[in-house]
Amino acid sequence: MTYPALFSLLLGAIAALGFAPLELWPLTLLAFAGWLMLVHAAPTWRAAAWRGWLFGVGHFTINNNWIQHAFTFQDAMPPVLGYGAPIGLALYLAVFPTAAALAMWRWRGARPDAAFALIAGAAWIATEWTRSWLFTGYPWDPLAAIWVPLLPVASLAALIGTYALSGATVVVAGLILVALRGRWQPVVVATAVLLAAMLVGPLVRPPAKEPTLPDPHPRLVVVQPNIGNDLRVEQSRERSLADLIRRSGRPGPEPRLVVWPEGLVYDMLESGYPDAWYGARPAERVRARIAQTLGPRDLLMTNAPTLSFDANGEIAGAANSVLSITPGGTIAGRYDKSHLVPYGEYLPMPWLLKPLGLARLVPGSIDFGPGPGPRALEWPGVGSIGIQVCYEIVFSGQVVDPANRPRLLFNPSNDAWFGSWGPPQHLAQARLRAIEEGLPIVRATPTGISAVIAADGTLLASIPLGKAGTIDAPMPVPFPPTLFSRVGNWMALLVALLLSAGAVAIRWRGR
Repeated sequence: MTYPALFSLLLGAIAALGFAPLELWPLTLLAFAGWLMLVHAAPTWRAAAWRGWLFGVGHFTINNNWIQHAFTFQDAMPPVLGYGAPIGLALYLAVFPTAAALAMWRWRGARPDAAFALIAGAAWIATEWTRSWLFTGYPWDPLAAIWVPLLPVASLAALIGTYALSGATVVVAGLILVALRGRWQPVVVATAVLLAAMLVGPLVRPPAKEPTLPDPHPRLVVVQPNIGNDLRVEQSRERSLADLIRRSGRPGPEPRLVVWPEGLVYDMLESGYPDAWYGARPAERVRARIAQTLGPRDLLMTNAPTLSFDANGEIAGAANSVLSITPGGTIAGRYDKSHLVPYGEYLPMPWLLKPLGLARLVPGSIDFGPGPGPRALEWPGVGSIGIQVCYEIVFSGQVVDPANRPRLLFNPSNDAWFGSWGPPQHLAQARLRAIEEGLPIVRATPTGISAVIAADGTLLASIPLGKAGTIDAPMPVPFPPTLFSRVGNWMALLVALLLSAGAVAIRWRGR
């Protein structure tokens, strides 16, 4: 391997250090600046592609190292396969930096300049957005996530969205490269534009306006029992349910939304299934136990499996659902997860993979089917609550039903699969969704990090990883719809076109 290729691999790994949990974002900017220099200096398009691919392999292997942890909680496949999973995924994800590198190299000039930085940003927007939907999409850890610790910068996502902010980050890295070569004028102009955007963004957003709410103000109760995947077996379902109920507290004068994590309720909560699916625990009895913790104006939302049957009583499908349970023990609404995880909740191409001994990671023999998409469930007297289960929250521009904008998003998740790196990365991406949509988000996970996130991305309350606890906090206020929530990922296209147009103008002027 040549030195430029080896440096590309190393720089990709260093670039991952800017994401949670390390949050060393200056290293990410410097690593991208170094990689842009290597791409620009590539003698051929093949060399540029090779440097792009190796950068991606290093970057995504480090960023997705938590995937290995998921293989320790199943016995259908050898857990040792987990060590190769992040690398195998990175070999595919590296295709996207490769495509970006080819676009940059094709439109490079005689030396790295502002036009090259703009083209690099536009290419990154196009490839990161494509990564979010191609082959069902895998948008984990967009480059914009490095700015979550710096909310004034991250707040730009309310205007232009995550993918455009990622592209702007690459532009910043490109301008660092330009500055290191002794040309400071573009850097000064870009810094002025960035500071202006950071100041203007919050000013142009209308102030938060409290919706009509009952008096007294409703509260959120978020339960994190710290029950890991290694403790979750069929025999322990009673202990899990009892722990969730115990930690949910008791009714008070305020209406409460009590939220439970993903993956801890084993019982079938819907009525009408064949008796064999309930055993000695009928759905009505389990719901009545849950409802005992609720006051007359409370509502509880929990993840639970749901089933569908054909006319012969045979099982026809399953869903990863969220059910809202009333104080009377009835089910007031149901949301079925739409964006399912390949190899986690269903096995793609089972006709090929099952004979090879591969299986999905989540226990059970029935694959989940997808729901219809973003949907909000009503909380009588308070408003609608949007639902996004686990990994759905990482899909920018796809988390809210445009026909029924909620006042809050509930994101139950089972982050116990994700090791120590995955949960803080997941939380950072949820904070980006709050900023983009101008909506508070409440996350409930079995082992952490559970959190209440304000509509501007501020972390209002959280329970650390590996700790048991309960959050009891006032319900945060939503903002009016942001520019991004109205336009969606068309903003990514617009910003990419503007960056490309700027690059063309600079080159034309240079001639």
